[in-house]
Amino acid sequence: MEASWRQVASGRGRARGRATAAPSSGNGAHLRSAGGGREKGSVGAAGLGPIPGGAATSAAAAELMSQKKFEEIKKANQAAAKKLVEEHLNSSSEEEGDEDFEGKRGKIVANTFITYTTQTDGDVRELERTKQYVNEAFQAGAMTCLICIASVKRNQAVWSCSGCFCIFHMPCIQKWAKDSQFLVSSPLTDDDFGKRDYPWPCPKCRFEYKRSDTPSRYYCYCGKVEDPPLDPWLVPHSCGQVCERDFKPPCGHKCLLLCHPGPCPPCPKMVTTTCYCKKAKPIPRRCSAKEWSCHLPCGRKLLCGQHKCENPCHAGGCPPCPRVSRQKCVCGKQVAERSCASPLWHCDQVCGKILPCGNHTCEQVCHVGACGECPRSGKRFCPCQKSKFSLPCTEDVPTCGDSCDKVLECGIHRCSQRCHRGPCETCRQEVEKHCRCGKHTKRMPCHKPYLCETKCVKMRDCQKHQCRRKCCPGNCPPCDQNCGRTLGCRNHKCPSVCHRGSCYPCPETVDVKCNCGNTKVTVPCGRERTTRPPKCKEQCSRPPTCHHTSQEKHRCHFGSCPPCHQPCRKVLEKCGHLCPAPCHDQALIKQTGRHQPSGPWEQPSEPAFIQTALPCPPCQVPIPMECLGKHEVSPLPCHTVGPYSCRRVCGRTLDCQNHTCMKECHKVTEFDSCTDKNKAGPECLQCEEGCSKSRPPGCPHPCVLPCHPGECPPCVHMLRVKCHCKITSLYVECRKITTADVNEKNLLSCCKNQCPKELPCGHRCKEMCHPGECPFNCNQKVKLRCPCKRIKKELQCNKVRENQISIDCDITCKEMKRKASEIKEAEAKAALEEEKRRQQAELEAFENRLKGRRKKNRKRDEVAVELTLWQKYKYYLFPVCAVVVLVFAWYIANGVD
Repeated sequence: MEASWRQVASGRGRARGRATAAPSSGNGAHLRSAGGGREKGSVGAAGLGPIPGGAATSAAAAELMSQKKFEEIKKANQAAAKKLVEEHLNSSSEEEGDEDFEGKRGKIVANTFITYTTQTDGDVRELERTKQYVNEAFQAGAMTCLICIASVKRNQAVWSCSGCFCIFHMPCIQKWAKDSQFLVSSPLTDDDFGKRDYPWPCPKCRFEYKRSDTPSRYYCYCGKVEDPPLDPWLVPHSCGQVCERDFKPPCGHKCLLLCHPGPCPPCPKMVTTTCYCKKAKPIPRRCSAKEWSCHLPCGRKLLCGQHKCENPCHAGGCPPCPRVSRQKCVCGKQVAERSCASPLWHCDQVCGKILPCGNHTCEQVCHVGACGECPRSGKRFCPCQKSKFSLPCTEDVPTCGDSCDKVLECGIHRCSQRCHRGPCETCRQEVEKHCRCGKHTKRMPCHKPYLCETKCVKMRDCQKHQCRRKCCPGNCPPCDQNCGRTLGCRNHKCPSVCHRGSCYPCPETVDVKCNCGNTKVTVPCGRERTTRPPKCKEQCSRPPTCHHTSQEKHRCHFGSCPPCHQPCRKVLEKCGHLCPAPCHDQALIKQTGRHQPSGPWEQPSEPAFIQTALPCPPCQVPIPMECLGKHEVSPLPCHTVGPYSCRRVCGRTLDCQNHTCMKECHKVTEFDSCTDKNKAGPECLQCEEGCSKSRPPGCPHPCVLPCHPGECPPCVHMLRVKCHCKITSLYVECRKITTADVNEKNLLSCCKNQCPKELPCGHRCKEMCHPGECPFNCNQKVKLRCPCKRIKKELQCNKVRENQISIDCDITCKEMKRKASEIKEAEAKAALEEEKRRQQAELEAFENRLKGRRKKNRKRDEVAVELTLWQKYKYYLFPVCAVVVLVFAWYIANGVD
């Protein structure tokens, strides 16, 4: 197998390093570094042979010039490659490779591990973890430091845990280890502080490391090279050498992959081994899968000693015998059906056998072996254990009479009673007792504990909460409250018990999915906000946004789908052909009429391009088309199909039958009744010679047509005549006037409008424009009133004019007229009297002025005129009289009815 981790890292198909399959026992093939040399491209003067000895100076100059150009090109290529590498190394972790690179990298990784599975019983599941770490090492932004929740870049120093193989930034893990050691050692105050080796845990798997294992230098994954150089052709943070780490579990072999992240894959060495039951012949197998089963019956004898194992060939010891048999208990009193795998069992009955003393029976529950001697035989002690007596087993041991002197439950005082049977009494001595925390003392019975009510104010190990236990002896328990601080992921809170220092990273993981959800990548919690969704290889399942029933096949994506490039295939309205242009339902066109910003500080409020549906382009299907004059047939685009001129002379015979049309090819209207296709149409030229034929009688106009065959057409000149009502001017053909009789002339002179003349009654004539006098048959509705104008009716005008109908006043009208005349007479009489008074007053004033008085004593005459009752109250009497008249009229009308 030829593959290379350098190719895996580059993905561009350039073999700058080469890895070969190292030979191993058992036909195993593994990746090893082949010298570490890199094949760089070189430019040589291929095809140039050695210059002969007597060559001219121009040949040497040409060679020197070629060498100089080669050096310049070489330097330019090296500078471009160096710039590309620097941009790749300093790029953001969110940078995204193209699809071809992703496909090549996946194929190279698959080829790297294919030899682990193609041989006998290769386990694919054990390789998945290694593959995952390798893929994450190549994916931009896939490796995340769980301490700072940031991406691990190629040019950053890292440290890998040997337990979970999680990668952390070197400064992050150093700070974590330092803080963990400080938190563990801070409560201690003994003299050996700083000398003890306090462990620190991995932030993810909690695997504990010694203080001496705190990382201080940056090493590659295999630990051989310190500060591995940056190489874009290698796995990030790899030295490129063979791993050579021992496999886990150890099998005596070492990993032969190039320096890689994550756990080493299962051992691929080939070994010859037999099955579990040793019945099958040894076969070569992978060292990681060297234990195998032949699936034949095991056949080993079980622990019961009677049956054999019937399970297929298996690892480890055989299971217990599954069969059931009737078995006695160990004392032989009971028989029961029990599993053959447990032949020894105890019943719940007392043994009851007579002991050797002959006086007592065995009180043990079902047991194995002899019952033993009588427990009351031999020398026995008194209850206080001070005196020893030799008595038969049938007699009890008496008390010795001495003091008991056993230590009481308090552990300080002794029992003061005489030797007695049973437990000693409770200690009743009063002593000065200290409480458990040592702050208070009290005299009380020795057997009672003394706990004060003082609450402990010491801080617990979390250094946040007080102990608050009553009478605490100083060994405060750990804090039992929840931490509840927000973790670095900003999504969850710390579930641990309240503690000091930083919380452990969030153990949750989040799946970042593609748009359709079929492809996902698992990232640490909190990283999903900055992680790009994975590239999905599934086809986009969104419905098309254009008129097509299905869209072009493309991969799953976010955002809007790419423009559709399928043929439009719409039926064009004008011609019925299918549109062959690419789909244009969502074309981007530049927006016109946009607001121009007044300065650089004003941001445009509208996009520069808008998405809209464009009409189908003109149809380009060739259609055979005949020219206007029927001279030729040429193919034209469908959208331009229409009458066209071939630029030839028309050549058709004119209507005069004497000349041909000399116009350029033009449209000619053909009639179905015409059999001569060469006959000129109305669009052709007319003969320019005048007609000399005589005109019909009564027509003063000459023939206006050019030279023509047959008789002259009727005169079509228009004469201007006035209508019967003398308002509208009418234009009538001459031939109609000259050939019409009296009635037809009246019809030709009619303007079809209403006659504008007035009838004697004052209304307008309702007849159409006509000659002569208007007929007096007015049917217009008019209002007719009685002489007093109170009663009114609508009647036809002609009947009113003929005095056929008249309206007379009724009794009400007469009564109203009488009252109105009385009121007028009273007003006239009052006015007359008023005028007489005024004149009398003027006469008296004039006479006074004529009297001989002195001018200086003369005063202005003041005429005092006394107003009459009518003058004073006439403005009030008018409305009152009107109301009275109306009421009286209404009464009369209702009474009459």
